[in-house]
Amino acid sequence: MKRLLPSSLLGQVMVSVTLALLVAQVVSAVLLYRAGEDRRETAILTQAAFQIINGAEREEQRTANRAERAERRAIRRQGGQDTPSAASERRNADTSGGLPRLLRYDVTDNSPVADSESAREAERTDQFRSILAEQGIAPSALITSIRRAGDDPYLIEFAQSRPRFRGRTEWQNRRLYVAAIQREAGGIWETARVLEPRRAQAAIGILLFQTLVTFGFLIAILFLVLRRITRPLADLTERVGDFSQHPGRVVRLEESGPADTRRLIAAHNAMETRIASMLDEKDVMLGAIGHDLKTPLAALRVRIESVPDDAQRQKMADSIEDITATLDDILTLARVGHAIRPGVGASLGPVDIRELAISVVEEFEDLGEPVRLTELPPETDRIVARIQETWAKRALRNLVSNAVRYGTQAELSVLIQDGHAVLRVDDRGPGIPADRIADMQEPFTRGEASRNRSTGGAGLGLALARAIAQQHGGRLVLTNLTAENSTNGNRNGLRAELFLPL
Repeated sequence: MKRLLPSSLLGQVMVSVTLALLVAQVVSAVLLYRAGEDRRETAILTQAAFQIINGAEREEQRTANRAERAERRAIRRQGGQDTPSAASERRNADTSGGLPRLLRYDVTDNSPVADSESAREAERTDQFRSILAEQGIAPSALITSIRRAGDDPYLIEFAQSRPRFRGRTEWQNRRLYVAAIQREAGGIWETARVLEPRRAQAAIGILLFQTLVTFGFLIAILFLVLRRITRPLADLTERVGDFSQHPGRVVRLEESGPADTRRLIAAHNAMETRIASMLDEKDVMLGAIGHDLKTPLAALRVRIESVPDDAQRQKMADSIEDITATLDDILTLARVGHAIRPGVGASLGPVDIRELAISVVEEFEDLGEPVRLTELPPETDRIVARIQETWAKRALRNLVSNAVRYGTQAELSVLIQDGHAVLRVDDRGPGIPADRIADMQEPFTRGEASRNRSTGGAGLGLALARAIAQQHGGRLVLTNLTAENSTNGNRNGLRAELFLPL
C-alpha cells in the first residue's frame, strides 16, 4: 500500500484530501438522491389525498361508473361485446401516463389492503394521516400499501374487461401506491391508486455532472493552495540538503508562501549565514592554533638536539612527532569539507582511481610494509572520479595503515559498484565487534585506551576517511570478514570499503 502512495507532501495531501472529498461528494449525492425520492413519495401521497378529499371527483367518478354500467347493459342487450365506447375510452384515458380516471378512485365495502401488507407501511401511513389532518379529515381507519401494479387485483380485473388498457403492458411493472380511508367505523372504504411517475432520464445524469463539476473545482482550488504551500518547502528541503554537503556556500532563499513558511525560510537564511560565519571563524582559529603550536614544537625539536643521552633524545623526538601528527589529523578533520568547496583551497578534478590505488600501494611497498594489490579492473576500463586527489589519498592511506597495524597485512582492490569506484582494503586482524563498528568511525575512538601512535594513534584515521568520503558524496563501509564474504578464504579480518562516486 505504501508503494502506491506518493512520497511528496503535495502528493500525499492531495491523495488524502481527494479521497475525503470523493467520499463527501458521494455521500452528498446519495443524500440528494434520497431527498429527491422523499419529495417524490410525498408528492404521490399528496396526490392520493387530493383524490380522496376532492368530493367532486368522487361524484364524477360515481356518475361515470353508472353511465359505464348502463352502456354495458345496452351492449349486452344488442348482443355485442362488453367493451367501452370510443368516447368512454377517450374520457377514461390517462394522457399523463398514469391510470385511467376510473381507476384513480374507488369505493368498496371491504379494505383493498390486507392487514399483513399494511403493517409494513406504518411510517407511510402516518405521513398520509398527517396530510389528511391538514385538510381537516380524521378518518376512523387508514391504510397504505405499495405494490407492483400488475399484482393489484382491481387493476387485473379492470384490464380483463378493457382490451385497450390490457394492451398497454408498461404499467404492469411500475410501482402502485394504494391509500384507503374509512371515514366512519364500519363504513365504506374510499381508495385512491397512484402510479409512481417515471423518473426523468436526465435527472441522475445531471446529479452526476453536478457532483463531478463540484469535485473537479474543489480539487483544482486545493491543488493551487497546496502548491503555494509546498513549493517553498520543497525549495527549502533542497537547499538544506545542498547546505549539508557544502556548509560554506551560502545561498539566500526567497521568502515565499504562507506567513509560517516565510518565517521558516527567514530563520533558515539567518541560520545558514550564522553557520557559514562560524565556519570561517573556525578556519581562522584553526590556522592560528596550527601556527602557534607548530612553531614552538619546531623550536623544541631543535633544542632536544643538545640532549646528550641518545635514548632520551629519541624519545623526546618521537613525542614531538606524535604531537605534530596528531595536531595535523585534528586540523585536517576540522577543515575537511570546508576546503574542497569550489573556489576555496584544494579543488576537485578528474582522478584515475586505478593510478591512485597503485601509487598508494607503491608508497607502502617502499617502506617495506606488507601491502599488495589483489584486484584491478581491466586497463581498458578507465575509472575516473571527480575528487580532491590529495584528500582521497589521505583517506586510503589511513585505511591501509590501520590494516597493516591491526591486521598484519593489507590487500587492496579496486572495483566498480552502482556507479561508484570502490577502494576495498582487507586485513587479517581480529576485526571489530559488530556493536562497535559505528563508534569506531567517530573521532578519538580506539580499540584500546592509550593514545600512543605505536598502538594505534589518536583514533582519527577512520573518522577522517569517513569525512573525506562523505564530502565527495560517497561513504565508508566497515564489515567483518567471514568465510562467506572473504575472497581469500580467511575467516578473520576487517574489510574497509571507500565508495567514491564516478
